[in-house]
Amino acid sequence: MSQLRAAAAAGRGLRRSGGRAAPPAGQSRKGASSRGAPAPAPPPAQHLFSDPAEIEALRGNLLAWYDKCKRDLPWRTLAAAEPDADRRAYAVWVSEIMLQQTQVATVIDYYNRWMQKWPTLQALAQASLEVSVAGTGCSPCPRGSSSNTAPCLLEQEVNELWAGLGYYSRGKRLQEAARKVVSELAGRMPRTAEDLQKLLPGVGRYTAGAIASISYGQATGVVDGNVIRVLCRLRCIGADSSSPAVIDRLWDMANALVDRSRPGDFNQALMELGATVCVPKAPLCGECPVKQHCRARSRKLFGKPAPVPDVEDCGKCVGGCPLCPPAAEPWDSSLGVTNFPRKAAKKQPRAVRTATCVLERRGCHGAPEYLIVQRPSSGLLAGLWEFPSLTLAQDLQEEKQREALADHLQTWTGRPVAARSLRLIGEVVHIFSHIHQTYVVYSLPLDGDMTLDPALSPSRWVTEEEFHASAVSTAMKKVL
Repeated sequence: MSQLRAAAAAGRGLRRSGGRAAPPAGQSRKGASSRGAPAPAPPPAQHLFSDPAEIEALRGNLLAWYDKCKRDLPWRTLAAAEPDADRRAYAVWVSEIMLQQTQVATVIDYYNRWMQKWPTLQALAQASLEVSVAGTGCSPCPRGSSSNTAPCLLEQEVNELWAGLGYYSRGKRLQEAARKVVSELAGRMPRTAEDLQKLLPGVGRYTAGAIASISYGQATGVVDGNVIRVLCRLRCIGADSSSPAVIDRLWDMANALVDRSRPGDFNQALMELGATVCVPKAPLCGECPVKQHCRARSRKLFGKPAPVPDVEDCGKCVGGCPLCPPAAEPWDSSLGVTNFPRKAAKKQPRAVRTATCVLERRGCHGAPEYLIVQRPSSGLLAGLWEFPSLTLAQDLQEEKQREALADHLQTWTGRPVAARSLRLIGEVVHIFSHIHQTYVVYSLPLDGDMTLDPALSPSRWVTEEEFHASAVSTAMKKVL
């Protein structure tokens, strides 16, 4: 670790910034005294950037490639053209939150619509959580419902625009943080990664580093999935890349490498490299602008770590190096650079079965209407709308699941529902990151009116067009 920090200081003569500060002498990262316990040995130089000249060369090569090859993305255009620091930071912030767990191609359209609707922090902070959507239809109900007691259509603006991006709590926290900036910080975004992370809900270490480096030019690194992959390959880091110890090392490395004069561009270049060249399964090593610095590529070419003067060969410390692969997982020559990074075995998603019923009636113009209800404000798909649904016990017989769903539907209909009246349509499978969800879909046509109990969770009748305009999940669209 000391070699790494020395290299960073020698590279530009500037202090390390961003992320958690190094503990003082004699203290561990948690602040407890380490006296009496031997400090963990630093990783061999094989895994570090210990040559200031190499760091300078890597920065120059990567930035030159980025200037020539970077993708034209709307948030980059906004960040480059916006002179106001708060607006610039907001533009970057929105993009970084949307890009978490979501591909760039998917995000572009969402981002453009979001920035058109809420171009500033102030606009987002003032957006109502729910807005009444007026329609035209038969009097006295302005919604076109056949029920005089039907509630006005309430849409959650943020969830509606976010629908399809997944991880819906991100949008909610983004709005909460915008309100905090306006109400508590006088509309001024925090100016450092440390303050961004400390003061804004939903802003973690990576997002704070991205905003601070791109928007304010703070010389702080970033570590996301793309950066992890690039750094692990550059320095043959084969230990579990999701472990806290390895992540801490990678943050130190990112902070040491970041270019002090162009930190935002450097961080974007590192991420761009991982997204377009140093990809997970078929990396384009021949096109890589920093291939001469990549020890995983050298190992692929020569079958073992390339001989580097004054660099320890980690083959001598198998089992003892905190950054080498476990002894039980040696180098696989058929994988080449894709030996890195390595992750712990992924847990299998848990299987969940849910009975879902599409309740249908005829509206006042003869068009079918469907009952949708709002999910709780926390948890999976928080605040989104769905067809009335019930989580089923595992291995429940079809007859029993009909009966359970019929009992559940009585809550919404206000009258008994015969299990035999439920028509089984089929099953819809939807994969979340940690859940293998199967929706068992039923249909129930209704005759006559049905009064919705306002004491229950919010519910409403919608046409098919209104359904698709509502804040519903991709899974529910599959169900319909």
